[in-house]
Amino acid sequence: MVLLTGMSCGTLPFSVNQATLSAEVTPPTSATPEPTATPTIVWFPPTATFTPFPTSTLIPPTPEMRPGVSKILLQDNFTESTPWTLHSGGNGRISLGKEELTIAIQEDKAYLMSFRNGPTLSDFYAEITVNPNLCQDKDEYGLLVRVTSAENYYRYALSCDGQVRVDRILSGSASSPQPWMDSGMIPIGSPSISRLAVWAVGAEMRFFANDTYLFTVRDPAIPAGTLGVFARSSGGHALTVNFSNLIINELSH
Repeated sequence: MVLLTGMSCGTLPFSVNQATLSAEVTPPTSATPEPTATPTIVWFPPTATFTPFPTSTLIPPTPEMRPGVSKILLQDNFTESTPWTLHSGGNGRISLGKEELTIAIQEDKAYLMSFRNGPTLSDFYAEITVNPNLCQDKDEYGLLVRVTSAENYYRYALSCDGQVRVDRILSGSASSPQPWMDSGMIPIGSPSISRLAVWAVGAEMRFFANDTYLFTVRDPAIPAGTLGVFARSSGGHALTVNFSNLIINELSH
């Protein structure tokens, strides 16, 4: 039997005729054949640039919800009565105190509003501090936006049981682009203090409470107007709310 060298591991065995092999085999020479290099398989070739695997910690940043807020257009400390509509009657009163405007309601389910006579605003950012002193259950208070008359405006309302909503009053008829919703940013009962804010550009209005974004309302019905404040009693008890430190900023585009 003759043992063959150079057989690769993957070659199948086969038979060889002894006589034929003897005739064909020649004596070896002194020259040593050069070995043939076997290519190496690279199962995980390196890439030119390392690409990290995505991880759950890569969270996109929160977009700025109040872009373009620039210089102060107006700051009202409620020391002048001229810009505001005041009231005194059987259902309650609207009056100025020490750097604040107060709405006090005695009558069951009364609704009182005070409008500022200017400026007329379309794109703006406004903040105001609200302080209900006597407030409970479904009593409401808040900011009026884009007021053109007593029958046309948006009403940003907080309730004394911790809810918030936005109504649109158009030709005296009310609807709710944002119905009542619970919010941890709205204090329950009284006394309490909150800072309300509205960012408005075109048909889009974004609403904030205590420096926290709440929701967006898109409604083109009333494109511009002045500001105001309001309070409404749900009935059977007195309601008193103070408003102070109104700041209106321009928006840069």
